[in-house]
Amino acid sequence: MKVQLIRKTEVARDIVSLEFADPAGAALPAFSAGAHIDVMPADGFVRQYSLCNDPRETHRYVLGVLREPCSRGGSTAMHALREGALLDISEPRNHFPLALDAAHSILLAGGIGVTPILCMAEGLAHARASFELHYCTREPERAAFRERFAAPHLKPHSRLYFDTAPATGRLDLERVLAAPAADRHVYVCGPAGFIDFVLDAARRLGWHSENVHREYFGAPAANAAAHDSDGPFQVRLASSGRVVDVAATQTIAGALEKAGIAIATSCEQGVCGTCLTRVLEGEPDHRDVYLTDEERAANDQLLPCCSRSKSPLLVLDL
Repeated sequence: MKVQLIRKTEVARDIVSLEFADPAGAALPAFSAGAHIDVMPADGFVRQYSLCNDPRETHRYVLGVLREPCSRGGSTAMHALREGALLDISEPRNHFPLALDAAHSILLAGGIGVTPILCMAEGLAHARASFELHYCTREPERAAFRERFAAPHLKPHSRLYFDTAPATGRLDLERVLAAPAADRHVYVCGPAGFIDFVLDAARRLGWHSENVHREYFGAPAANAAAHDSDGPFQVRLASSGRVVDVAATQTIAGALEKAGIAIATSCEQGVCGTCLTRVLEGEPDHRDVYLTDEERAANDQLLPCCSRSKSPLLVLDL
């Protein structure tokens, strides 16, 4: 759908807030805390950005976008947008939802990962739910939306940390995650290293994986790197029996597209879950950051935008 950029504001060093609305003033599709949209800021670019405004709002979508020094073009194009610009977006999708029955929620954000976490905090605060929010950045100048954390409904729940502060003022994960329970949930978003730091601590402290939720903004370098040992394999479509060859240098999604078989993709890094596909036979070689360890172990689904096969043949529910 088409939206218009009605307000662009610098909210931290290298971070802008972009506020979009329907050009005719109509209500936008509803969204839930943790949702994201696909944005097409320029020809050839499709990027995912989390919504960070109050999920009760229907008159606008607000994004926070970091200018990435190693941008593939998406963040540079977003930062170049001017107020009044029209662009295409998708309706909101949510692969990072809140557990609405939680007795207590622990929200952890690193850097620009604050965007979905802030939306979650807004939703929890207005629902009068029990939660706490911990936001880590390198320095105060890089902390986005600081004025929102000072609002009366968020301030009592929020704590900000900076790498420039003394050690005593840093995030103490051992304390924050000290009390795992079946009705308590943890949510983390940010750079891959920050997420892995939190996930490792949660495992060590006894949190069940089903109670720890994460959303990556990009695949870690190890996942995105080329694998010299990659070899060819085949994919069979269950509906037609057609077999497609996947070369060592191709993704499954790429091989299918070349064969004239279109599947929905978005991030192409195994992050967003758009292309999640059921596996009926064969053993996937998972290279995504979307599935949990338990979901990977089940070997009954994969992300064809990045994952491959350990077996000569994969039968997919396509």
